[in-house]
Amino acid sequence: MESVTIVLVLLLAVVVSGAVSRMVPFAVPAPLVQIALGAAIGLAGDWRVALDPELFFFLFLPPLLFLDGWRIPKDELFKDLPTVVELALGLVVITVLGMGLFIHWMIPAMPLAVAFALAAVVSPTDPIAVSAIAARVPIPKRMMHILEGESLLNDASGLVCLRFAIAAALTGTFSASSAALNFLWVAFGGLAIGVAVTMAVTWAKYRVSRRFGEEIGSQILVSLLIPFGSYLLAEHFHCSGILAAVAAGVTMSFAEISRQALPATRVRRNSVWDTIQFAANGIIFVLLGEQLPAILHGARETVALTGHQNVWWLALYVLAINVGLAALRFVWVWISLRLTLLRRGDARQSPEWRLVAAMSFAGVRGAITLAGVLTLPLLAANGTPFPARDLAIFLAAGVIVTSLVVASIGLPLLLRGLKMPADASVQAEEDAARVAAAEAAIREIERVQHDLAAGRNDADLYASAGARIMDLYRERIEARSQEGEAAEAARREDGIERELRLAGLKAERAAIFRSARERRIGSATSSKLVRELDLLEARYRS
Repeated sequence: MESVTIVLVLLLAVVVSGAVSRMVPFAVPAPLVQIALGAAIGLAGDWRVALDPELFFFLFLPPLLFLDGWRIPKDELFKDLPTVVELALGLVVITVLGMGLFIHWMIPAMPLAVAFALAAVVSPTDPIAVSAIAARVPIPKRMMHILEGESLLNDASGLVCLRFAIAAALTGTFSASSAALNFLWVAFGGLAIGVAVTMAVTWAKYRVSRRFGEEIGSQILVSLLIPFGSYLLAEHFHCSGILAAVAAGVTMSFAEISRQALPATRVRRNSVWDTIQFAANGIIFVLLGEQLPAILHGARETVALTGHQNVWWLALYVLAINVGLAALRFVWVWISLRLTLLRRGDARQSPEWRLVAAMSFAGVRGAITLAGVLTLPLLAANGTPFPARDLAIFLAAGVIVTSLVVASIGLPLLLRGLKMPADASVQAEEDAARVAAAEAAIREIERVQHDLAAGRNDADLYASAGARIMDLYRERIEARSQEGEAAEAARREDGIERELRLAGLKAERAAIFRSARERRIGSATSSKLVRELDLLEARYRS
């Protein structure tokens, strides 16, 4: 019962954090609120969460990375792929090497392999924390796509580097040649397993559903099991389970295009995954806060590992690591954007400093960093405590909190009025897709209408019903086929219609609730009608 109570308390803290972050009059990112609530729980409660590193890693990372890979916009990712790869791979390697050497130089008591491990866990960024920070100052879409792509890839690359660093710390040896070969096996093996598992599962699911029908609950459960299955299978073959989960998520989006699920399955599955993402990310930060009192309580023993007695040295180390990370990121972002301009032939143009600074401030550390540092082994290979583990956890936690605080102050100021480089509008693409879909719908309605009405005495009813539906599609085609001022006027009219429809739906829902309270309709009828209205409102608000 104690474990169940702990889980329920953590989930309650996540719920409360969302409410608190919306209540305060100034922008406070939800992760900071969750850390504060976790610290309050750690100080008030007489119990502690004993985190098993491997279990923590397995429970939280595969579903989060799978979902990131599944939902990231693929076209936007490929459009800025060179920039994303430069940030996600090049910057991670430079960060691991540069910050690893810097940390070992600054704290000689920390073994070099452990310093590299710490550098590896602070290299991945967290776009969810950035989104929470910039909730009241919208991030330009293209910038957010780059940050999402960077995070998706640098999560995997940083954690793979962490794996090698831990192996070196446990064995005391490191071979560059064997590490390179091992990296190829770990990386490509993990990617291949993730793709294979997703393709096999979706194919089997499609065949079964096509022949015997589809059950929504089982379809959702299958999607929840795919990241864990990919992770476990990859780890069984000594490949990267992290890359397998990422590859499974990316493959899922392509597999869904060819093997479609029922609309109800997609709607409910999205809701389930949204809840899992919210809960998992929140619990990670609450756990960080819950661990902080114990970490701070042992600060005097931790600082003794560095050869000092004053605990303020730990704050100085955290600040130095944050400054080093920010400087490396600023320089690398400038180089990456400069290379992007050169590839486009704009040799004379330099990246705008506000854009470079905003991208640098957006390098917030979050859930992946915490999950990674908590996976450091408790014991070394000889059974002795893992060297400098508490110190590494303290410094990683300090980096997370400091980066969140700094970004929550600086990022909104830099984002205000920031313009990204010009990008082609997606409105024309969306309009063309809607027109093509409407034309296909008209053709199919005509065909089905004729088939249903053939040989019937009431064929005029089918013709009338089909005409009403097709008129709606023809209106859509006409509105979306306009150009220039006519197109702008049509879009404004769509916006006005949307507001009026939402107002009407709100009035309908209020009337249904009033009828239910007055016992004029039953609960089953009211639930059915309200669900229909909710789906319509979700459509107009999307």
